[in-house]
Parts: sequence; structure tokens; C-alpha cells
Amino acid sequence: MSNQLQNTSSFNSETWNFQDVGNSSPVRTTDVQPVAVSPWDVALCVTGTLISCENAIVIAILFYTPTLRAPMFVLIGSLAVADLLAGLGLILNFILTYMLNTELVTLVAVGLLIAAFSASVLNILAITVDRYLSLYNALTYHTERTVTFTYVMVILIWLVCIALGLLPLLGWNCLRDESSCSVCRPVTKNNAVVLAVTFLFIFALMMQLYLQICKIAFRHAQQIAVQHHFMAISTTKGVSTLSAILCTFALCWMPFAMYSIVADSSYPIIYTYATVLPATCSSVINPIIYAFRNPDIQKSLWLACCGCVPSNISLRPRTSSDV
Repeated sequence: MSNQLQNTSSFNSETWNFQDVGNSSPVRTTDVQPVAVSPWDVALCVTGTLISCENAIVIAILFYTPTLRAPMFVLIGSLAVADLLAGLGLILNFILTYMLNTELVTLVAVGLLIAAFSASVLNILAITVDRYLSLYNALTYHTERTVTFTYVMVILIWLVCIALGLLPLLGWNCLRDESSCSVCRPVTKNNAVVLAVTFLFIFALMMQLYLQICKIAFRHAQQIAVQHHFMAISTTKGVSTLSAILCTFALCWMPFAMYSIVADSSYPIIYTYATVLPATCSSVINPIIYAFRNPDIQKSLWLACCGCVPSNISLRPRTSSDV
């Protein structure tokens, strides 16, 4: 993301120009070869390719399997679409940065990335809300009302994220005032701080919801468990899974969120790349956590690949409360 992550103070255009041996001044742009490719941008492009492949598989499975239409699969599909767009955005950004580097392209690329990653984070929050409601309102969860609520929630998520993605094109950028740039050019420092604080709020809300899920799960386990040994194993496994989900989410996004708050365009760009790359890896991990762990999706994947289902895959109906 060299165009969006360019540090205008310590990473200016002189860094990329070849130097004339007999003259200390930079060679004119028209006389130099194409710009050298940053290895960080290559890493982001490779990550984007992996993200796109993984989430394309998830979308294909959900689309061609009529039985996977429950609310939780709608949310998983929405998350996969968001991550797919994020992966394509990283690839497109790499191509356009080194082939068609204009202001309009810069704004379109960063807008796509903002919309896609915002949708990814909000869909994860929506999945958390769905898991909570499936336990809190277990008797009324499998109703038409839940399906309607899910679709409304998905539509609202995408409307908000599309609006966020359009902000750079509508003038909320620092192309005319480089001093106001954040660590991700052309996003302004103020906008980056708002997005980072919003992420911290979402993470805090997810923690609170997962704590409530754990409390409800323990209470249900105490009510239905016949043997204490069974209750300890099943409930502990669920809590461990929830902890892994939260820790993975935090490790991926927290460094970039905190860095966006404290840093600006004067900081070395190497720090920006080092925090952005783990954030993009979140979209690599999401299909594994929310899709490929699901027995129903595993069953459909095995049927599509080899026409059979391994005996170790549970055929028990899966609910969104299963973690």
C-alpha cells in the first residue's frame, strides 16, 4: 500500500529515484526506469491473493448449498464478501500504485479498503450479536423475526461501510494538505483517529457480549448436564474457543488501531507497514474461524471436492451459539 501508506516526510519521492554518479542531485523522472517495488507491498499483495481465494471458496459453498440459509450463514457470507473485497482491494491497490498512480485512483483504492475492512469488523460484531441472541432468546431465535433482523443488520452494515468508503472521494482527504495526513495517506489524522476509536469501542462491545455468552453457557450447562465431567469439558472448550477468537481479533487489529491514534505522517513508514500487515491477516484468519470450523460448511466442502463426508465430521445441526 505504498500509495496510501506513503510517509511524505521521511519517505518522499527522492527515495525512489536513481542517483547520477557524477551529480548529487536526483535524476529527472523522465530519465529513470520504473519505480522499484517495495517488498512490503508485495507481502500485502500476496496476503490479498490468499484472502481472495479463501473467501471465494466460502462464498461459493454458501451460494451453491441451499441448506445453508440460516441467519448465521447469512452473516458468515456477508463477512466473506467483505473480506473478499478487502483482498481484491489489496491486489488492485498494488497494481494501480505501480501502473496508474493518480489522485482519483488513490482515493478509489483507499475508499474500497476502508469500506471492505470496516464491513469485515462490523460483520464480526454482527456474528457476535447473533451468537448472543441465539442463547439469550433460544426459544424464539429460529423464527421469521430473526431472519428479518439479520437481513436488516447486514443491509445497515453495508450502507454504513459504503458511506465510509465514499468519504475520501467526497473531500475527506489530505491530498491538499500533506501535514494533516495520518499514517495511511490520504486519510486525514482526525478521520484515522475516529476510525481507530470506533474500533476500540467495537472491541469492548464484543468482549462484553462474549462475557455474557460465557455466563449463559455456564448456566445452561449447569441446568442440562447430568455429569459434572461432561459439563466441565464442553463448557471449558467453548470458553477456550471464545478466548481464542477475541485474542486473534485483538492481536490483528489492536496494533494498527493504537498506532493510528498516536502516530502521524511524520513517523517512519516501516512502522505503518508493520501494523497494517497483521490487520490484513485478520481477513485470512476469519474464514478459518467462522466458516471452515463449521461442520455444515465442512460437509459441503467435502461433498464438493470428493463426493463423500468423513465419519469424524459431526452431522448434528449447527446453531450460531456453537463456538
